[in-house]
Amino acid sequence: MVPRYNSSFLNVECRITSADFCKFHDRVSAMIPTLVFDIETIPDVAGLRLLHDLPATLAESEVAEFAMQRQRAKNGSDFLPLHLQRIAVISCALRSDEGFRVWSLAEPKSNEGEIIQRFFDGVEKFTPQLVSWNGGGFDLPVLHYRGLMHNVTAPRYWDMGEGDYRDSRDFKWNNYISRYHSRHLDLMDLLAMYQGRASAPLDQLARLMGLPGKLGMDGSAVWGAWCDARIDEIRDYCETDVVNTWLVFLRFQLMRGLLSATEHESEIALVKSSLAAIDAPHWREFLSVWAGSSP
Repeated sequence: MVPRYNSSFLNVECRITSADFCKFHDRVSAMIPTLVFDIETIPDVAGLRLLHDLPATLAESEVAEFAMQRQRAKNGSDFLPLHLQRIAVISCALRSDEGFRVWSLAEPKSNEGEIIQRFFDGVEKFTPQLVSWNGGGFDLPVLHYRGLMHNVTAPRYWDMGEGDYRDSRDFKWNNYISRYHSRHLDLMDLLAMYQGRASAPLDQLARLMGLPGKLGMDGSAVWGAWCDARIDEIRDYCETDVVNTWLVFLRFQLMRGLLSATEHESEIALVKSSLAAIDAPHWREFLSVWAGSSP
């Protein structure tokens, strides 16, 4: 019999001889961490003041409204350019040998520069598989622009084969930057076959799959919540987004044969038990909605 080693998170699938199986298993048995991430942004009021020479006496809400009105007049949408969006929250879900956990890096506990640096420090430490929903079209470009403004360093993330790491050569062929590489998997982009017109909203797809989808708010409500000092609600919303993304990713791994049905069920059970152990209101709601959903 030829054993089939199927690694769900290493994206490795191969057939090996019985004699070599133990040696191979020892080399790859440690799970490469998978990090799902999502950001929430608000208008960069300080930057808008600077670029438009607006007086310091103008309220933050008025500065933002001024910029959004200009944007609406320009293209019919109040969605500001990516470099003018300040990061308020980065939420992460990490699956590793130590289990599954969810956390956020958020203001006001940390400023924007600290939030971004800590995110890239995590990439430096773990060299994880990154997973996002539209991360290549939104989250990462915002992190790039804002990181430049705050003197952030991220050598591992930007390694494209010329770094000083032991495995830097591998990054020439599979790095975080190139759209068609898999070290960062933009799940929305891949499922749409890299065609913007074919992309699906995370909330709708998740709900059609029997998952909870978005709870409490959507991205358009973040600025209003920020102005009302409802920072915790923004964080909770962002965290549920990363868990929805992780659950869609698990289903994708099942679809392409990198998880068996039994492994997929085990991963789902781990998510449920991990969230239940946190015992926070948004996770109680998330689990309740999930229990009542059906594909």
